[in-house]
Amino acid sequence: MTISSSLNAGVMGLNVNATRLATISDNIANSATYGYKRADVEFSSLVVNQRPAVYSAGGVRATTIRQVADPGSLISTGSATDLAINGNGMLPVTNVTGISSAPAERDFMMVPTGSFTPDAEGYMRTKSGLFLLGWELDANGEPITTGRTSQTGMVPVNLSSGQFSAERTSEVKLGVNLPGDPSVLPASNSLTLPVEYFDPLGLPEKMETVFTRNTGGDWTVTVNDFSTGASAQVATFNVTFGADGTLGTVTNGTGATYNATTGEVAINIPSGPVSMFVGRQGTSQGLTQIGSTFQTQNAAVNGSAAGELQSVEITADGSLEAIYNTGARRTLFQIPVATVNNPDGLTPTGNQAYSVSRDSGDFYLWDAGEGSSGSVVGYTLMESNTDIAAELTNLIETQRAYSSNAKIVQTVDEMLQETTNLKR
Repeated sequence: MTISSSLNAGVMGLNVNATRLATISDNIANSATYGYKRADVEFSSLVVNQRPAVYSAGGVRATTIRQVADPGSLISTGSATDLAINGNGMLPVTNVTGISSAPAERDFMMVPTGSFTPDAEGYMRTKSGLFLLGWELDANGEPITTGRTSQTGMVPVNLSSGQFSAERTSEVKLGVNLPGDPSVLPASNSLTLPVEYFDPLGLPEKMETVFTRNTGGDWTVTVNDFSTGASAQVATFNVTFGADGTLGTVTNGTGATYNATTGEVAINIPSGPVSMFVGRQGTSQGLTQIGSTFQTQNAAVNGSAAGELQSVEITADGSLEAIYNTGARRTLFQIPVATVNNPDGLTPTGNQAYSVSRDSGDFYLWDAGEGSSGSVVGYTLMESNTDIAAELTNLIETQRAYSSNAKIVQTVDEMLQETTNLKR
């Protein structure tokens, strides 16, 4: 039994070293593959029950693991949709069948990095056929999440819905200084500030804000709209200023409601409600009355004209922003970061993608950069975590170990041959 166990141990040694050689070969072959996680082999001895006077060799077995938790180096690229995770976690993806499958039936996988580009239908995918998943946004710009531990709330990221964009103006900021010297005013005691805004179709429209001085620091503000082609008054309210020129009080008028907390006056124009920022009491942001100059300090509106999609970018928090030829930006999707308790327990599925297993534990979807998750980095890919020098060293060690086990087999064979010759 002892000689036979030695032979078996030698054969098992050959097998496990062949397994280790296979992982080394894979590691070296994929040393330039983006997102590749090196494979390692751990050897463990097999011990059989021993009798005091006779020792039986148990042999060795090999366990293969992926070093998924070990990150590779991040390198810069020229594409905004080359994505990697800086820190813990991976990007959620699916395969081509997941595009048409119900969320609960979709194949869910994760990748540490990926070079995503839109295909003919607008889906963001890698050349190997992995499709990026994300959360759509609601009317308030918040991600539509139905759960952090399932993929039911996610959809394949498709840019076709964001090819064109127009945003209605909903906010107007009046950063205006009104003259404190009445002698510089025209005979009407009124000053006019034209404001261009955008309707829901992205078409430019015009409104005027007319400031009429009553007495001292008391002014009446009138808002006129020209979207119908003629001037139409939509709101009036009164403002007063303190001795130091900062905003004092704001009195509601026709079609105007002031919010002292936000410093905004709510008005309605034909395209919808608008919040007009005039400032908070005792501050110099918004309307002021300092000096004798009528000056626009910081007057701005939100919204944008109709624009065509030019490019997309991914921010560190996972927001996929569309950039239009008008210069406007619009967030289309929120890309979450998926984490598991034991990344090394994930099951490789090919193309540097992994699926959850019993050893890895269930996944959890984080907002990028929150909790234990890393941030999403654009213009970046993650290199393989293979160390060529270490692999070549392992290759030499494996070769020596394989040769040594082969020598054991040869020696046992000679001993058995010698035993057979005893009969002669």
